[in-house]
Amino acid sequence: MAKRRTRGQNEGSIYQRQDGRWVGVLNLGWKDGKRDRKYLYGKTRTEVAEKLNARLRDRHQGLPISSDRLTVAQFLDRWLEDVVKPKCQPSTYGSYAGHVRLHIVPALGRRPLAKLSPQDVQQMLQVKLAAGLSPRTVQSYRTTLRGALALAVKWGLVARNVAALVDPPRVERVERKAPSPEEVRRLLDAARGNRHEALYTVAVALGLRQGEALALRWQDIDLDNRTLRVRWALQRIDGELRFKEPKTQASRRTIALPDATVAALRAHKVRQLEERLVAGSRWQDHDLVFPSRKGTPYDASELREQFYKLLGRAGLPHYRFHDLRHCCASLLLAQQVPPRVVMEILGHTQISTTMDLYSHVMPAARRDAADLMDRILAGA
Repeated sequence: MAKRRTRGQNEGSIYQRQDGRWVGVLNLGWKDGKRDRKYLYGKTRTEVAEKLNARLRDRHQGLPISSDRLTVAQFLDRWLEDVVKPKCQPSTYGSYAGHVRLHIVPALGRRPLAKLSPQDVQQMLQVKLAAGLSPRTVQSYRTTLRGALALAVKWGLVARNVAALVDPPRVERVERKAPSPEEVRRLLDAARGNRHEALYTVAVALGLRQGEALALRWQDIDLDNRTLRVRWALQRIDGELRFKEPKTQASRRTIALPDATVAALRAHKVRQLEERLVAGSRWQDHDLVFPSRKGTPYDASELREQFYKLLGRAGLPHYRFHDLRHCCASLLLAQQVPPRVVMEILGHTQISTTMDLYSHVMPAARRDAADLMDRILAGA
C-alpha cells in the first residue's frame, strides 16, 4: 500500500508508490467537468517536493503551470496560431510557419519544451548548414525559434531562452547592388513608350517597394500638388492577390513628387485611358495606377518577367526590381540629401536601418566632413 504524505489545501500532495517512486499531485481545478491534476515524479521525496514548490510559485505569480509533457512542437503550434497569426501580416505568418513546420519541428519537435537545451539548438543549426543551406537561411530559423522561446519564458513555461544562448551562423555582409546613374538612364531610355515606363520612373525616383507601387491608386496621387501617398501594399497570400496595409506607420507616408515623375504619370494616365477603351467591357475598374491590361491587380511575377526583358534590351546586367529602390537611396545619399529625409522617403522605421544599408554610398559626404574639420582646425 502506498505511503501518503499530505500538505495543506491547494498545496498539492506527495506520496510514494509501491515501486518506490515518489509522486507529487497538484490540483489545477476543473476542466471539461473533470478534476484536472498535474503529476510530478522523482526518485526521492525531496526531488518531487522541489518540483511541486516550483509549480506552486508559478501559480502564486500568476504564471501558467508548465508541463514536462509539453513538447516543442505543441508549443510552437500554439505560438503560431494564438500569437503570430492574429498579430502579424499573413506573409510574416507564412514565413514563420514554414520555418517551424519544415525545419524546426522535424529536428526538435518531439523534445519536451522544458528540457530543450542550447546543445539541441546548436546541433539543429549545424545539421542545416551541413545540408547546404546558406548561413543567412539557417540564421532565420534560429531567429524564429528565439522569438517563440522568448514568449515561453514570459509565460513561465521555461526558465531561459536556449536559442538566445546559441551563437547564430556567421553571415557575410553583401553590399547592396544598385544600378549606376548611367545604367538608370539607359534603363529609362529603353523603357520609353513602354506601358511600364511610369512605373520604372516612380520606382527609381521614389524608392517604392514593388508591392507598394502595384497597390497605388489614382486617388493616392495629387498631380497638381505633386504628392503621392503610400497606403497599401499588394501581396500574394494563399494564392490570391490581396491589398494589405503596410507593416509600420513609417511605411504609410506621403512623398513629394519630382517634376519628371509628375510628367511621366500624366502621360501614363493618358495611355491607361486608351487601354481602357481597348479593353471595353473586360475592364475592371480598381482605380489602380499600374494595373493589368484589364484593370485588375498586376501580378509581381509578370512584372519581374517584363523587367528582365527590359534589362536585356538595355544591355544591362541582371538586377532585381527591388534594386531600383536601392538605386533611389544611393542616388539621394550621394547627392547629400540628409539621411533622415531619405529614411522618410523609403519608409524605414529607424534611421539606423537606412545608414546600415547605404552608408557605403556616402564617401563624398565623409570627404566633405573631413574638409570641413580641416577648415575649423586651420581657423579658416
